[in-house]
Amino acid sequence: MMREMSKEHPPEPLDFFIWTVEDVGLWLEEINLGSYRQTFKENGVNGEYLEGMSMFTTEQILRFIRRCHMKWGDFITLCKELRRIKVACLKGEQKVRRPWWAPSCLSVVFVKVAKRNRQSRVVSLKLEP
Repeated sequence: MMREMSKEHPPEPLDFFIWTVEDVGLWLEEINLGSYRQTFKENGVNGEYLEGMSMFTTEQILRFIRRCHMKWGDFITLCKELRRIKVACLKGEQKVRRPWWAPSCLSVVFVKVAKRNRQSRVVSLKLEP
C-alpha cells in the first residue's frame, strides 16, 4: 500500500540522494525523459548514483550515456534538472509534505524542523570530499 501511495506523488526533490530506482523512474517521467525509465532501472540508477554523477570523469559520463543509450541532448536535460534540484535544495525552496501519520495540528512545527534537517543534510553532502 505504501508503494502505491508513492506512485501517486512524485518523489520529494530535496530527498533525491535517497531516491530508490522507482523514485528515479517517476522523476524521469516528470522531466519528460520517461523513455529511459526501464534502462535506468536495469542499470540500478538510484538517487545516490545521481548524486555521484557530479564527480564523474569524462570517460565515466560517456560510459553511462552508452550504457543507458541516451541521446546527448537528453543527458544535458538530465544534468540541468539535477542542478535545478540541487539549487532548490540549497536555497530551501523545496516543499515539505506533512507525513500521513502526523496530526494536522503539528503541521507547521513538522515542516520547519523537516526543512532545517533536510537543508543541513544537503549542505553536509556538498561539503564532503
